[in-house]
Amino acid sequence: MQLQLIQTQLLNDFRNGTNHLQSAFDALADAELSNEHFSFYTSVASVFSSKIEGEEIELDSYVKHKRWGERFQPDYTRKTDDLYSAYDFAHTHALTRENIASAHALLARNLVAENQLGRWRIGNMYVTTPVGKIEYVAATPQDLPIEMAKFYADLEMLLQQELTTEEAFYYASYLHLVFVKIHPWTDGNGRTARLLEKWFLAHHLGEKAWFIQSERYYYEHHAQYYQHLRALGLEYETLDYTRALPFLGMLAGGVVSAKSQ
Repeated sequence: MQLQLIQTQLLNDFRNGTNHLQSAFDALADAELSNEHFSFYTSVASVFSSKIEGEEIELDSYVKHKRWGERFQPDYTRKTDDLYSAYDFAHTHALTRENIASAHALLARNLVAENQLGRWRIGNMYVTTPVGKIEYVAATPQDLPIEMAKFYADLEMLLQQELTTEEAFYYASYLHLVFVKIHPWTDGNGRTARLLEKWFLAHHLGEKAWFIQSERYYYEHHAQYYQHLRALGLEYETLDYTRALPFLGMLAGGVVSAKSQ
């Protein structure tokens, strides 16, 4: 494969660090609470991906809202409902660049202006700490068309391959990482990247991939999640992907650790 952004040199080290991944993945199953109108694990994904971004939403309350129709203030559930809709959309649509834009238009309905839904940002993007310190400078607006063209070329090539379970997890995590580092949207980049990661796994490994509680694992280990993201460097143009292995291992590590609990 002639990939442009996704790198393969860490794959062997990744394989060596993913003992028991296949058996842990095979053990995944849907929750008893799920039915044809409600998915417990989509609720888990939506709640914890929202919480990573600072939303004050609790899983128990959200399940009561989605499963049994309990009423809460609209602002409490609105953004998580949008994300749930995007996961629902991904369940029934192919992973394409057009559908990724459509998923963003769903999950970001209450995050960005209507003219920014599914469209790349036109301004510079700086990721800052809570005290206002710049900790990352994303790809420039001028570079976005070039970098996203490379990203989608890599994605389309990887979708055409037959991958082992370990390879699928490696490339899913790598796509997550690269998408976040490009940061193409005005807002909703992390939510999109975490959905994209699972969407890619479902393409290669089937419906069972949607039962992975990756978003919950990332939230419960959010300090490591952001530490591993920061480890690559301060600016998009100088990122060092040889440092990516700790981040790439988190998705598989979450699946394995969930089985042992």
